[in-house]
Amino acid sequence: MLYHLLYQFSEQHSFLNLFRYITFRSGGALLTSLTFSFFIIPLVIQIQKNRELSQPIRELGPETHHKKAGTPTMGGVAMLIALFFSTLIWSDLTNTYIWIVLFVTVIFGFLGFADDYLKVKKKNSKGIRGKAKLAVQILTSLIAFYFVYINSPSGFQSVLTFPFFKNFMLDLGLFYFAFATIVIVGSSNAVNLTDGLDGLVTIPLALVAGCFAAIVYLVGSSKFANYLQIIYVPDTAELTIFCAALVGSCLGFLWFNAPPAEIFMGDTGSLSLGGSLGIISVITKHEILLAIVGGIFVIEALSVIIQVYYFKFTGGKRFFKMAPIHHHFEKCGWSETKVVVRFWIVAIIFAIIGLSTLKVR
Repeated sequence: MLYHLLYQFSEQHSFLNLFRYITFRSGGALLTSLTFSFFIIPLVIQIQKNRELSQPIRELGPETHHKKAGTPTMGGVAMLIALFFSTLIWSDLTNTYIWIVLFVTVIFGFLGFADDYLKVKKKNSKGIRGKAKLAVQILTSLIAFYFVYINSPSGFQSVLTFPFFKNFMLDLGLFYFAFATIVIVGSSNAVNLTDGLDGLVTIPLALVAGCFAAIVYLVGSSKFANYLQIIYVPDTAELTIFCAALVGSCLGFLWFNAPPAEIFMGDTGSLSLGGSLGIISVITKHEILLAIVGGIFVIEALSVIIQVYYFKFTGGKRFFKMAPIHHHFEKCGWSETKVVVRFWIVAIIFAIIGLSTLKVR
């Protein structure tokens, strides 16, 4: 918005030429999102306390979590408001990719909000049925990917690239529609599964968003893409602003979600933010890199899959003491804070490994 309002006057006022630069606008988006979060999240906390809306605590969960009963949830609402308006304020609104990513983020956000609201409003409600939730995610992902497909560079619409390899690409053809959908839906649900401890998911989300801020900027620059020997996708650099706003939103939320949490993100935040990272990885042709920099999310999702199938095939035995895996470590005697900080360290390692693949090609 500011880009369209102010850049047109750059010839008369040279300092407005700053709005040309994506790096400047990305910094502005991060700070704006961070500031919005500081103001909006306390309002969300107060509204929910007044209406006695709080996160239901599972009886089967770790005993230490029972004291969290009564903590407000749906903090993702504030995160999405900050993210959405910061992106609109600082980005070029004629950019197609901005609208595609916002579409996925908003639809997944509404889905998560409906799920959260049912859980806090009706006692013993499990929210939206899993199959219905999955159907909405798949349909949204297919619609989003269709528009990504028709806007992708000719010859690369259905190509899958691999980290560490310069010229090795795999054309998946029509199967790419299914693959892209799995990436988007899988990313959304993996982030959702990770959101189980105070502050646990926030730093990994910020790290992945920060990594992809760099990736979309490089992929959107023909000069850098050619130097790094990665696919050049025109116009993706504008998504740097969205990623920066996401980092700001995460940091603002962490201020209130740090142990002991004053508010939880809820499905409103985790489903939508995970989905947004998934669609960005598809747009930039860095789906596998998402699995590397978001390694924590992959581990959390795999732990649940392993637990479920091991339970079925062994007639009721458990592979982990509890899944997702962060609860396993709690059951092993680790304090919640220790689990969170150690998972943050692992997330940093994954982010470094992921970014290093851009040069090791």
